[in-house]
Amino acid sequence: MLYELHEMQYAALSPFMFWAQAGVGLFSSPYSALSYGPFSRNLAAGYELMIRLGKRYEKPEFGLTQTTVGGKRVAVTESVALGKPFCDLLHFKREVETTAPIVLIVAPLSGHHATLLRDTVRAMIQDFDVYITDWADAKSVPLSKGVFHLDDYVAYVREFISFLGPRINVVSVCQPTVPVLAAISLMAADDDPCVPRTMTMMGGPIDARKSPTSVNAFAKKHPFSWFESKVIQRVPAKYPGYMRRVYPGFLQYMGFVAMNPDRHMNSHWDFYQDLVKGDGDSAEGHRRFYDEYNAVIDMPAEYYLDTIKVVFQEYQLPQGKMRIAGQLVQPSAIEETALFTIEGELDDISGSGQTQAAHDLCTGVPAANRQHLTVLGAGHYGIFSGRRYREQIYPQIRDFIRKHL
Repeated sequence: MLYELHEMQYAALSPFMFWAQAGVGLFSSPYSALSYGPFSRNLAAGYELMIRLGKRYEKPEFGLTQTTVGGKRVAVTESVALGKPFCDLLHFKREVETTAPIVLIVAPLSGHHATLLRDTVRAMIQDFDVYITDWADAKSVPLSKGVFHLDDYVAYVREFISFLGPRINVVSVCQPTVPVLAAISLMAADDDPCVPRTMTMMGGPIDARKSPTSVNAFAKKHPFSWFESKVIQRVPAKYPGYMRRVYPGFLQYMGFVAMNPDRHMNSHWDFYQDLVKGDGDSAEGHRRFYDEYNAVIDMPAEYYLDTIKVVFQEYQLPQGKMRIAGQLVQPSAIEETALFTIEGELDDISGSGQTQAAHDLCTGVPAANRQHLTVLGAGHYGIFSGRRYREQIYPQIRDFIRKHL
C-alpha cells in the first residue's frame, strides 16, 4: 500500500511540476519581460528548487566516450557483454590495438545505479580493459524471472568471473565485498581455473562487528521480522515487475537523507543562493551530484533480507558460518589471489576495520600478496570517487594489479 501511495503522490505533484517548469522559463528567459523584475532570479531559483525536490530521477548515463592511452585520446564504446535478468555485464571497450589486463568492477546493489562508480571506471579505463556489473531495478524485472537471493548474487559474480577468465582482476566496492569474497572463496575451494589474480575490496562490511556505524546499529537494533514487515513492498501494476516483493528505492533514499539531513538541507539552500547570485558553475555541480544521488532503484526483497540477516545481524562470514547453495564459504582456501583492502578514515557506512578483516579470513594468501590502505580524511564516497580517489587511491590500485599480473 505504501508504494501505491508514493506513486499517487508523484501523480498529484505532476501538475505542479509543469507549473514550476513554466515559472522557471518566465522568470529566467531573456525573452521574457518578467525575467527583468527585481525578484525574478529569486522566483526562478525557487521554482527550479521545487522541481528538483519533486521530480522523479531517471537512470543516469555513464557518458564515458573517450579516454587517454599512452598520451593519446581514444574512443570508448559501452556495450552489454552478458545480459542476465537481474544484471547486465557492461564492457567499456577502448578503440586501441594494445591489449590490457581485464578488471571486473562489482558495483553495489544497494539503492543506486552502477553509474555511482563513474569516477572509478573513468580512471581504470586508461589502463585496463574494464567491465562492470549494472544491476537491474527490481521493479523492471518481471515476476516470471524468479526471485533473487544473496546466493544468486554470488552465482552471478562467479559466472561473470568465469565468462571473463581466466585470471582476471576483481574490484568490489562497498556491499559486494561480502558476496565477492564468498564467490572467490568457493572458486578457490573448487580449484576453478578462473580464480582471479587479484581482488581489491573497498569500504565493505566483511566484518560489521568492527567499529559499528549507525547503519550497522540500525540493522542490529531491529529484529529480522521488522525489516520484512516494515520496508518490503509489492511493485505496483504500472511496472514490468508488478507484484514483485522489493525494498523500494524511495524508502532507501529516505534512509540515505536521514543519515545526514543537515548536510542535504544546506546543500539545497546553497543551490538556491547560487542560482540567485548567477553562479552557474556551482549550481551545475549541485545538479550533477543530485541527478546521480537521487536516482535510486528497488532491490529484490529476498536479496535485501538475506543481506540483513547474513551480513549485519548474524555476521556469518567472519564467524565461518556462511553457506552459499549449501556449500560452506572458506576464505582460507584462497591462495593464488592477491588481496588489497581499502578503507576511508571517516567512512560512516563501513567502519574502520570492517574491510581490513578480510586479511584475518584469507589466511592462505601469502603476506607478500597482501596490502591494506586506510585513506586519511576520506569518507565512504571519497574512496571510489573524486580527486582523492583519482590522485591517491587509484594509482595504488593500478600498481597493485600490475605487480601481481
